[in-house]
Amino acid sequence: MLGLRRSEMVGLRWEDVDLSGGVPRVQHGLQRVDGGLVVLPTKTRRSTRVVPLPAFVVRALRERRDVQEAERLTRGPTWPDPEFIFTTPIGTPIDPRNCTRMVQAAVRRAGLPAVRLHDFRHGCVSVLLALGVPPGTVMEIVGHATLEMTMNVYAHVSLDDKRSALDQLGELLDGDDEDG
Repeated sequence: MLGLRRSEMVGLRWEDVDLSGGVPRVQHGLQRVDGGLVVLPTKTRRSTRVVPLPAFVVRALRERRDVQEAERLTRGPTWPDPEFIFTTPIGTPIDPRNCTRMVQAAVRRAGLPAVRLHDFRHGCVSVLLALGVPPGTVMEIVGHATLEMTMNVYAHVSLDDKRSALDQLGELLDGDDEDG
């Protein structure tokens, strides 16, 4: 929904998120390197960003925090630090590949067509643009280095968008005036 990269999402820590202000600071990602999980800086300088959270996401994160707190109490002193937001029930970070598997399984259970996890990032850009959000704002939300990346690689135009645009052009150019 926020257009985060997979590594950025699984790399979020509670210390990165201000739930009262409704903003996370995206400043690193979690990636598999040489067989282990490693926290690395974001992909580009522009990828480090603050993204405002819609109210329902704040609510979901608060629920996640409550569930995780119960898991942490059950696990006791063996709960690992640092505390990632998205963890296994024993507190270990979710491997990016397992995140992909989890999302794909949920998509199958919902009876939806198979999609790549990264397609949600593309979808975020396309929907925001379709809602009339300025391209520069969309670029900042998803952390692209250039507007060209946002518009030429991530923006996908639907047939309805094309039809609407050409209908508007047709109305402008159609010289037929019904009143006479």
